[in-house]
Amino acid sequence: MEKEFLIKQFDLIAPLLDEKQIRLVVAAQAMAIGRGGISLISQATGISRPTITKGYKELLELGVARENTSAKRRVRKEGGGRKRVIDKDKTLQSDLETLIDPETMGDPESALRWTAKSVRNLADELKKMGHQASHRMIAEMLHAMGYSLQANRKTLEGSEHPDRDAQFNFIYKKVKEFQSRCQPVISVDAKKKELVGNFKNGGRELRPKGDPELTKVYDFEDPELGKAAPYGVYDETNNVGWVNVGTDHDTASFAVESIRRWWNTMGREAYPKAKHLLITADGGGSNGSRVRLWKIELQNLANETGLRISVSHLPPGTSKWNKIEHRLFSHISMNWRGKPLINHEVIVNLISSTKTRTGLKVKCAIDTNKYPTGIKVTDDELQQVKIFRYKFHGEWNYRINPNAKKCKC
Repeated sequence: MEKEFLIKQFDLIAPLLDEKQIRLVVAAQAMAIGRGGISLISQATGISRPTITKGYKELLELGVARENTSAKRRVRKEGGGRKRVIDKDKTLQSDLETLIDPETMGDPESALRWTAKSVRNLADELKKMGHQASHRMIAEMLHAMGYSLQANRKTLEGSEHPDRDAQFNFIYKKVKEFQSRCQPVISVDAKKKELVGNFKNGGRELRPKGDPELTKVYDFEDPELGKAAPYGVYDETNNVGWVNVGTDHDTASFAVESIRRWWNTMGREAYPKAKHLLITADGGGSNGSRVRLWKIELQNLANETGLRISVSHLPPGTSKWNKIEHRLFSHISMNWRGKPLINHEVIVNLISSTKTRTGLKVKCAIDTNKYPTGIKVTDDELQQVKIFRYKFHGEWNYRINPNAKKCKC
């Protein structure tokens, strides 16, 4: 249809033009079409490509000449025409800046402080202040001032502890020390709980076009399937992971049971001569530095295995720097993206099949044990824990020794 239109248009106007005019007209049409325009016009009019290209160059030259002579053709005097509102209203821009300032956001009594700062709301507020400006002008002014629509970004994790870097340095040295002695070093954490069932899972995967995976519209927890609570153990030396998928609560007992299962399934075989285990963990959650039950359960694990267990917690507000987050959990999330976690078996298979080009291997199992919440640990029970605290931040760095009668060291 487009080609036929061009042919009819050319047939109507060509008899009225000389050769140069025809050349300029077809070149202008090709220029307006853009990519592929010269070929299309050449086919429609029968004019050769070199001729159209020549007209193209002539148009460009004429355009340059027009720019050079535009001042001579000016009818209106320099500076003529109606003045812009921003030029007449000297306080408009300063008042606008006050309204959108991230710190003040205008008068605290103004309703604008508590509403979306859209250009229409800003224009209304400026009118109340005696300014005459449309929302379109406000949009132009904001653009000129370097403002644009911004979404929230998750980057802040709380206040930074003054000994943050020193703690990271302490952990680094501890890890290197243990690895030099061929002793196990693990990073542990609980992954975000996941709904089990035919629910939408973020991300995309390759499927036949127009055939997306169909999932439930609403993410209401299935009372029979519940949620999955993956707790991970990452061996920093061997680049292997263990994930214990719980079906109950994420408690300190569950966290230590996950470490116990890693040791019995993978750790003991990988480190047959191990006498000392180093655990790096977040400062909060089920394995938090202030959780009493965490220390009680670690004492039980030390008694069972004969291992001395050292723990170093990451400083506050640094959970994203935990090794397990970007060396294990991130790859699991990428592996199951776009796949509904319809049951626990699917979850285990997806986690177990997670691999990377750097050699990461993962094992996984379901943990159907019950882990009740609200267990209280008394001061007397806590006193039974054979804990040694390091001089540097003993609340973050400590060692739990096994009872002498069961010690295999």
